[in-house]
Amino acid sequence: MTEPATLPAQAVIGRRVEFAYYRDQTTFLPGTITAITDDPASLRIRLDGKRNNLACRPDYNGIRYLDQVIAVPDLPMGRFTPTGSETGFDHAFDGVAVVEFEAGDMAALTPDRAKAEAAIATYLREVLGMEDESEIRDEVAELRLRSVAFEWQPEDADADWHMDDAEPNTDHAVQVHYLPAF
Repeated sequence: MTEPATLPAQAVIGRRVEFAYYRDQTTFLPGTITAITDDPASLRIRLDGKRNNLACRPDYNGIRYLDQVIAVPDLPMGRFTPTGSETGFDHAFDGVAVVEFEAGDMAALTPDRAKAEAAIATYLREVLGMEDESEIRDEVAELRLRSVAFEWQPEDADADWHMDDAEPNTDHAVQVHYLPAF
């Protein structure tokens, strides 16, 4: 049985840390301690640019405690304008981000149909392994321009964000080319 970990003095909420995953103990990523639990002692760490916390023992050898202690930043919530760098965007081609949803439908983050067709076609070829060019043409012919809004979800939600239909002139509404799954 593993001995319970004790909290070192540096383990405080807001402490900046560097964290390395167990599989790669050479690449350390910056983050912040967002919570501490007892029995057994465990740290919750949010890596910079991520929405979900990681849990680790305070004596884990893949954590480096830094000198800086900051206020824990709030997670962004509500509507946002995506850049394509957010978690969930699976692919980009010629500056156009593509996301594939669980049901198999897809969206290309651009109002430009030609760019959307190129990005989706590339995704179908390179990621999904589709080789039949006529099938790819048939798929991209089904692209539909939609006005949508992206909205951040709470930390423990099933996804970091959701995309929902929106009126074109509403806050953070963007146009995407949407490919429904059939």
